[in-house]
Amino acid sequence: MFRPCIDLHEGKVKQIVGSSLTNDPQALRTNFVSDRSSAWFAELFKRDGLCGGHVIMLGPGNETAACAALAAFPGGLQVGGGINAANAARFLDSGASHVIVTSWIFRDGRLDQERLRELLAAVGKNRLVLDLSCRRRDGRCFVVTDQWQKFTNLEIGPDVLSELAKSCAEFLVHAVDVEGLRLGMDMALIGQLARWSPIPTTYAGGANALRDLEEVSRLGNGRIDLTIGSALDIFGGSGVRYADAVEFNRRQTRT
Repeated sequence: MFRPCIDLHEGKVKQIVGSSLTNDPQALRTNFVSDRSSAWFAELFKRDGLCGGHVIMLGPGNETAACAALAAFPGGLQVGGGINAANAARFLDSGASHVIVTSWIFRDGRLDQERLRELLAAVGKNRLVLDLSCRRRDGRCFVVTDQWQKFTNLEIGPDVLSELAKSCAEFLVHAVDVEGLRLGMDMALIGQLARWSPIPTTYAGGANALRDLEEVSRLGNGRIDLTIGSALDIFGGSGVRYADAVEFNRRQTRT
C-alpha cells in the first residue's frame, strides 16, 4: 500500500535528499519546496482516505506546521522528529495516531533500553513507531540517528526486528543512501524487511515509478507499505501521479 508523507523543514513542506541533512546548510540538497501548507496536504490525504502517513520534522522550527497537519487529519497521521518521552503525549493529544522515534532511544551509538522503557510508559506500545532508518556500511544496514548522520551499532537483522517488535506497533525504515534521489529502491533491504519484520513496516527511499508500488507489494507479500516522496507530482516530481497512487490503494482494498 502507498503511504503519504509530509516532510517539514524550517516550517515548510519540502522534499530533501536525506543524506544531505547535515549541520552544514550549504550541503543541503532540496528537491522541492511547496507553497502550500502542511494542513493542505493533510486535508488532501484525509479526503482520499490515506491513513498511516507520516509527518517528519526535520530539525527545529517545525512543531507549529506539524500540529497544523495533525489537526487537519486527526488520527490519520503519525509524527516524528525530535520526539521523546517528555513531549510524545503532547503530539498524541494534538491528533497524531502514533509517534515515531529514533534518535532519542539511542545514546553513544547504542540502543538505550531504559529510554525505550520510559517511552513505552509514556505512550504505550500500540502508539509507538520505531524509525529504523539505515545506511549501508560494508554491505550491511545499520540504524542511523541525528538527522541520519550518525551510525549506531544496531544492524538490521531478524533477531533485532523480532526483539524491537515487542516494544512498538510498526517500523518505519528509510533507506537513507537512496532517500530523495529517485534513482531506485534498495530492493535487497525491502526483501529483508519482508522476511524478517513481524509487524507492519513502511519502507521509504528511491521510489520513482508507480511500478515500485507493485514491486513492493509483490516482494513484501502485502506486508510492506511504501512511501513515495520526491517522485510524486504533488511534490514536484514527474515519476508518479498522486491520483494513480491513490487508485492503487483503492484497487488493493477492493481485492
